[in-house]
Amino acid sequence: MEQEHRGSMCYRERNGVGYLTFPAFDRVHFVRHAFSTRVGGVSPAPFNTMNLSRGRGDSDAHVNRNLHLLCDAVGVDYCSLVSSAQDHHTQIRRVGRRECGLGVRFPADRQSVDGLITDEPGVTLLTHYADCTPLFFLDRKKRAIGLAHAGWRGTAAQIGAITVQSMQKEFSSDPADILVGIGPSIGPCCFEVDRDVAEAFMALWTFEPNAFVKAGRPGKYQVDLWEANRRILLGAGILAQHITVGGLCSCCNHSWLWSHRATKGVRGGMAALMQLLPE
Repeated sequence: MEQEHRGSMCYRERNGVGYLTFPAFDRVHFVRHAFSTRVGGVSPAPFNTMNLSRGRGDSDAHVNRNLHLLCDAVGVDYCSLVSSAQDHHTQIRRVGRRECGLGVRFPADRQSVDGLITDEPGVTLLTHYADCTPLFFLDRKKRAIGLAHAGWRGTAAQIGAITVQSMQKEFSSDPADILVGIGPSIGPCCFEVDRDVAEAFMALWTFEPNAFVKAGRPGKYQVDLWEANRRILLGAGILAQHITVGGLCSCCNHSWLWSHRATKGVRGGMAALMQLLPE
C-alpha cells in the first residue's frame, strides 16, 4: 500500500483506491477511518472516478460499486455502513447495529441528520462531502466515535460543539479525552462569501471571529472554516493538542478531491468513514 503525507493527513492507496487518514487516529488500534478522494472508482465523466454521491446524475450501480471498493480498501464491511441524511442542520443521531444499511442498502428512516455517533463495534458511520468540512471524533477511553458534516451553516451553528455534547450525554465522554480531525474542505484561500454569510460567522463573537473572517474584494469576505471549527471545538473542551487540521483545500485540489465550487456543481462527492473494531 502506497503512503505519503498531504497536508497533515496521510494519503494511502490500496487496490488502486486512494483515501486519506489522520496519523493521530491511525495510532489507535481499535478504530478504522478514511476520507475518500476521486481516485479509484468506476464512475464515468463528469463523475470520474470515485463518486459516492447519489442523485447527481451518476447511476446508483456506480455509487454502490464505488462504496464497495472504498470499503474493501479501508477494511470495513459494506453491509455495516449507516449513512447520514444531511441538510445543513445540527441533528446528531446515535446509531447501532440495527441501523446498519440505512441510507445505503435501505432508504433512510429519518431526515435531517448531519452527524452520527456510536459506541458499538462493527458499525461504520458514513457522511458525505464536496467542500463542506468533515469532523472526525474519537473518544479513546469510552471507545466511542462520531462524524459530523460541518458546512458553513452547520459550522456557524456550532455542530462541532453539539457533537461533543452528544457524546457527553450518550457515552459520558470527557471532552479532554476526545481526538478530533478536521478533514479536507474548501479552504480560507477559496471560500469567498457575501456579507450575509460573513455576518453569520461574525456573530460568533466569543470565538474572536476576526481570526476566521477577513475582508476580501469589495463586498466579499474570506471565511476560514477550519479555524472557525477549531475554535468552536476548543470552546467545547477539546484540547488544542488533540485537534488535527488536515489543511487540504478541496477547491485547490479538485483534480483529486471533489469540490462543488470548483466544478460549478457538476460533480460527484466524497465520504468520511469511521468504525470501531470488535474487541
